[in-house]
Amino acid sequence: MPPSGASNVSPWNQTLQYHLKVLLLLIIVSAMGGTLQHGLNMSIINVPSVYIKYFINETWLERHGTAMEDNAMKVTWSAIVSVYPIGAVFGALIAGPLSVKPGRKNSLIFNNILTLVAALIVGFSRMAKSFEMIFVARFLYGVNSGIGLTIHCMYIMECSPKMLRGVVTISIAIFISVGKCLGQVMGLREILGSESVWPLLMAFNAVPAFLQLVTLPWFPESPRYLLIDKGNRALSMNALQKLWGKRDFSQELEEMQAERTAIRGERTRSVWELCMDPSVRSQLVINSMMSFFLQLSGINAIYSYAFEIFQAAGIPDETIPYVSIGTGLIETLTLLICAFFVERAGRKTLFCGGLGFMSLWTALLTVTYSLRHLFSWIPYCSLVIIFAYVFSYGVGPGGVSVIIPSEIFLQSDRPAGYVINGFLNWFGLFLIGMVFSFMVDILGYLCFLIFCGVCFMLTIMGYFILLETRGKTPLEIAEEFKNRKLWKNPPLWVSPNGTIPQNTVEIIMSTAL
Repeated sequence: MPPSGASNVSPWNQTLQYHLKVLLLLIIVSAMGGTLQHGLNMSIINVPSVYIKYFINETWLERHGTAMEDNAMKVTWSAIVSVYPIGAVFGALIAGPLSVKPGRKNSLIFNNILTLVAALIVGFSRMAKSFEMIFVARFLYGVNSGIGLTIHCMYIMECSPKMLRGVVTISIAIFISVGKCLGQVMGLREILGSESVWPLLMAFNAVPAFLQLVTLPWFPESPRYLLIDKGNRALSMNALQKLWGKRDFSQELEEMQAERTAIRGERTRSVWELCMDPSVRSQLVINSMMSFFLQLSGINAIYSYAFEIFQAAGIPDETIPYVSIGTGLIETLTLLICAFFVERAGRKTLFCGGLGFMSLWTALLTVTYSLRHLFSWIPYCSLVIIFAYVFSYGVGPGGVSVIIPSEIFLQSDRPAGYVINGFLNWFGLFLIGMVFSFMVDILGYLCFLIFCGVCFMLTIMGYFILLETRGKTPLEIAEEFKNRKLWKNPPLWVSPNGTIPQNTVEIIMSTAL
């Protein structure tokens, strides 16, 4: 027996527990300037919408002597909502080169400066009597989110052990949801949701940005980036030991080296080069499913126009902020459930199953919206269906969509793949933010049938195109995609240096045989 007061935990288990804490801290710290910011920006704009519209109208009246017309106000407000994804598109386009040159960690650190500048601008907008400053701040917030979301996804995936990759990577979606909840809570009128302090609410993003700015420098750079992109085996080993514990990681390093050898040490490919390579056509289609088309499923319409949707469902105005928090909490809970099942049920099952239920819920939501005036209890049925829709999204595509893009591309293709993913994701968000209010005016409750059709289409596409990627290295996944032959007789692709890539040669030979 151990002496009285001695620990029963072995030194190895103590070391393992310590480094699991390090990995958990890295997940939290990296999210503060990454996906948490995106979640905040998605929800924080809803609560002060009435006060901002009043501020715009008041400013316009002082400048021109007349109140702003309703249509002009609707366009102005839609532009404030939609300028955020426009900035994010710009941020996503420059995130690829940033992730390669300064590196994943340094890009996340310096990206926080944009948030601090944007927070200062929007914080003083009412004092300066300039609603244009809100446009500028929202654009800068968008650039920050476009960079942060893209690089955070790469960084956290490349820092996670293979057997924990799904659980660690799904934290990206979890912190988006946490950010949404945090924005909704901070927007309660008892905290920062009153008319007198709404500029402080809009500037709240500065708090997590500052926390990451002072804490992330203490963590290592991505081990995969250090070995595959920089070719520094010693620094990669040092980063692995800081993250996963003091032991021999020769096997992990050999897997990274095999991937580096497979891409023959070539430079990181551009978006154009990736799009012109037929051997990654399936990956590009899946990438589009996980970004642009998933935005058209309707999930972000609920967050961007939460007040209007719940109001139309018949929920009392004073109850809507608390109902919105409920949707955020449900999404967070379901993403935690998804993290538990993602390595058991698999990515494909959760993705297709979640989207199948989402198509069912949007169809039912159309029915309850059309009947909401007939019975007093119908609005609460709509509320339950919305909660079920958010639940299905969180358990299924909400978590899986952030894992798959990080797994289906090799290291040389991952930055360009994430640029494409980010561009399509933010363009879809811009499209929804800009046109959803007009869709409601034209189609009414029938607009949810569009979301129903998109969810059903994605379910079918996911069943036929998506591969199960759990427990596989990016190199193994790439080989499996090559062997599927979904696309017959691909055209010959020649790299810029005039050589034919080995994967293209293999495809031609296998087709000929």
